[in-house]
Amino acid sequence: MKVFVAGASGRVGQALIRQLVAAGHEVIAGTRHDDDDFGPHTTRVAFDLHAEAKEMAPMLGDAQAVYFVAGSRGKDLLQIDAYGAVKVAQAAKLHGINRFILLSSLFATEPEKWSKDLYAYNIAKFFADTWLINDDSLDYTIVQPGNLRDEPGTGLVQLNVTTGGANPIPDVAGVLVAVLDAPNTYKHVVTMHSGETSIVDAVKAF
Repeated sequence: MKVFVAGASGRVGQALIRQLVAAGHEVIAGTRHDDDDFGPHTTRVAFDLHAEAKEMAPMLGDAQAVYFVAGSRGKDLLQIDAYGAVKVAQAAKLHGINRFILLSSLFATEPEKWSKDLYAYNIAKFFADTWLINDDSLDYTIVQPGNLRDEPGTGLVQLNVTTGGANPIPDVAGVLVAVLDAPNTYKHVVTMHSGETSIVDAVKAF
């Protein structure tokens, strides 16, 4: 399958692209950086999350699915983490792409569980997640991982979690890849952190 990745230059984006390519997919990598090289089976396109949805739509090319894994790391929460995600979803709709996978944050749709130190970040994620849920016209999956860690993946996760936890970035990327062709995750929020079940089996059992 050919997929578009918005936020290709980020930590999750780079891990996601590597795993998508390893799984046999072709990738269109949307990035604002001119000098990124994502390797074989990947085409880089300049992609500005401040643009309007109608300007983004043609950039999605002949992709059959769209990922949004971009993040401003607190520097531009409204334009990137919140409205940027919404506009990419709108662009997918305008371009006739129904499959949309959004990387969010654990419990972003449950304000009663938010910590004070990430409150503004969770508001941005809440905005994007609830817009997608309420629009309901896309075959979306929202993946909500716990704290991201720059460490080797284990390939073992727990889904549908109700408590906090952490995730090696490669495991988050692994779940994002696994849900791509998993209709049982369509129109669902997938919460996750490290666990004891293989990613493939966890997604199948979701």
